[in-house]
Amino acid sequence: MVPELPPLPALTRAESEFVDAYLEVVDLLGRINPSRSSHTYGALRAAQALIGRATALRDALTLMHMRGESEVHVATLTRALRVLDGERRSGRVTLPGEQAS
Repeated sequence: MVPELPPLPALTRAESEFVDAYLEVVDLLGRINPSRSSHTYGALRAAQALIGRATALRDALTLMHMRGESEVHVATLTRALRVLDGERRSGRVTLPGEQAS
């Protein structure tokens, strides 16, 4: 039985787009990470897609700014990232731990 996830916190549409685009960029960076990928073609495809997702991230932040959302609500967005598995997803961007020899 799969445990029930906590609900997402209330977010504006722009904040939702910000979080979604951010996680998509993180996923792509994880696929590009040379310490975690083994095929150049997959990394190349992820790098190509990164341009579009970075643009979506920029657009979400621009929209927030234009709407007067000048502050990032760190606690709320952190909760949203945790619900959306952001810790695991962002972990793929970092270097893996060293193997014991």
